[in-house]
Amino acid sequence: MNIVLMGLPGAGKGTQADKIVEKYDIPHISTGDMFRAAIKDGTELGLKAKSFMDQGALVPDEVTIGIVRERLSKADCEDGFLLDGFPRTVPQAEALESLLADIGKRIEHVVNIKVDQDELIARLTGRWICKVCGTAYHTVFNPPQVAGVCDKDGGELYQREDDKPDTVKNRLEVNMEQTQPLLDFYGSKGVLENINGQQDIQKVFADIDALLKGDRG
Repeated sequence: MNIVLMGLPGAGKGTQADKIVEKYDIPHISTGDMFRAAIKDGTELGLKAKSFMDQGALVPDEVTIGIVRERLSKADCEDGFLLDGFPRTVPQAEALESLLADIGKRIEHVVNIKVDQDELIARLTGRWICKVCGTAYHTVFNPPQVAGVCDKDGGELYQREDDKPDTVKNRLEVNMEQTQPLLDFYGSKGVLENINGQQDIQKVFADIDALLKGDRG
């Protein structure tokens, strides 16, 4: 079972990825993991990727695609894989189709976990951190007993710049602009399935599981 998992920041993609790979016993493959493994193994493409990363530059598509090809050709991908964070663009998706065809595979499911922007903002801006001990709280999922005060040491709670509403809203809008062409691409291929991410975590997974097993109504 060959899967691409998509979802905006805060949609719960990481949680669901863990559940999918455990249930279906397939490798969870992220771009970062692939780069780190190729660099550690000292492959030619891994060393090329490292040279760009060391300069703080984006790794070119041809290098990234080569690393993806190497990774998906490994034995643990024989019965399927879960791609997370790749592809990010339509050209990458087209290159992925081509390389999979070369090794006799194809993407069977593109699972997009959908959550409204307002809900994502609430999830992503709810984190507050103790100035003294660094303990993290969340106004919805893990609130302190007293607002603004750490349960452990009474320290003042603060919000990081990247957790503030304006920053989060901008990040989500950029992500949505980048993601929509990819969703349109996979929608046109008939493999895109949207999953309601505004449910209990177990219900989200139950819907994904039913989809992957082919019995989702």
